[in-house]
Amino acid sequence: QVQLVESGGGLVQTGGSLRLSCAASGRTFSRYAMGWFRQAPGKEREFVARVSESGITTSYSDSVKGRFTISRDNAKNTVYLQMNSLKPEDTAVYYCAAATAWLRDAVPSTFGYWGQGTQVTVSS
Repeated sequence: QVQLVESGGGLVQTGGSLRLSCAASGRTFSRYAMGWFRQAPGKEREFVARVSESGITTSYSDSVKGRFTISRDNAKNTVYLQMNSLKPEDTAVYYCAAATAWLRDAVPSTFGYWGQGTQVTVSS
């Protein structure tokens, strides 16, 4: 079992930056692959980025590649999402999620644990 709490969301102008954090409870954080997803009003939850248990392997959606960076600190039980060059279309609730395995498809159903979400709003 792992509990996740996101922070760092807010309102930012186009082109700005934000760093999201996700703090995990428990002593087995390093056994989970971690991911970030987002959901805009009226849309399905979509994959943003994920990082392997060790932090060595990462993957990103095409829409954020080159602008967002996912990282983790296993000593602090925390995963981060650095978001640069933000656009209005990045506006969404961002969710942190944990998976017990790194599977081929990074879809919501492959992540068993979720945080409550943090709102990111990018103004034009």
